[in-house]
Amino acid sequence: MRKYFLFIVISFSLSAFSQIKWNQAYQLYVDQYKDIAIEQMQKYRIPASITLAQGLLESGAGRSELTRTSNNHFGIKCNNGWTGRRAYHDDDQRNDCFRVYDSAYDSYEDHSKFLAANQRYSSLFRLKTTDYKGWARGLKAAGYATNPVYAEKLIEIIQLYKLYQYDSAKGYDRFMAQRTKDHEVGGASLHTIKIFNKNYYLIARRGDTFKSIGQEVGISYRKIAKYNERHRKDRLDEGEIVWLKKKQRKAPKNYKGRLHYVRQGESMYTIAQQYGIRLKNLYKMNKLSPDYQIKVGDTLRLR
Repeated sequence: MRKYFLFIVISFSLSAFSQIKWNQAYQLYVDQYKDIAIEQMQKYRIPASITLAQGLLESGAGRSELTRTSNNHFGIKCNNGWTGRRAYHDDDQRNDCFRVYDSAYDSYEDHSKFLAANQRYSSLFRLKTTDYKGWARGLKAAGYATNPVYAEKLIEIIQLYKLYQYDSAKGYDRFMAQRTKDHEVGGASLHTIKIFNKNYYLIARRGDTFKSIGQEVGISYRKIAKYNERHRKDRLDEGEIVWLKKKQRKAPKNYKGRLHYVRQGESMYTIAQQYGIRLKNLYKMNKLSPDYQIKVGDTLRLR
């Protein structure tokens, strides 16, 4: 009987800890918000890994309705004298009241203040910022969440996505941190800025121009057009990659030895854009003249 009980406990534990698997949506969330998490760590001494893991878990990697409509990444409710805007969702109770923020930055900042100002979490601030396990278990013990495996889920997320690497960071990307202050609720959402090949990029939407993108990101539209090797008045098609800094001469190091196989509809320009490579360098490294017409099935070196 005891062995049977032990088997049930082990089976439950394994099922509880085998649910989280790596997925692209979680990684994109990390890439987008890691810099603000590091900034918050430097201001409030909350491990960046904990902030990111809580954001991932509470917001479903930014995809929950509460996050999409209210910029609330941490599920913080309207208690403790909240006087700001409110939204109502069923949670522990029907029509629970949740805080509404103007930006993702405001949500991250309020989360930090919520922990720092609450006496029940005070013991956590005596831990090192590299002690993410202590923080995860301390949050659960202090009653942050009712989920019995909340601490273990945070730890699993941190380990799966290697979030602990940010707990010893000395600096962060200020452009990406600043970007979290700009997302508006109720209006047209801003473009998501992504990072690849030591550069920033976004995906053009219908009606975008270099000028409209420049106004949004605070970079001269003439420069953006130049970075993308285009004329400033060129029309942008929906789905195009738009780089926000000068492109690199080669693809990232992990593309060494890898080839690109040309597909239907591709051009040397679209391939250069895909990998964030200057067009002339893509021709040069493949020993091709600028008037060469690539064909489906051609192979191209990327570095």
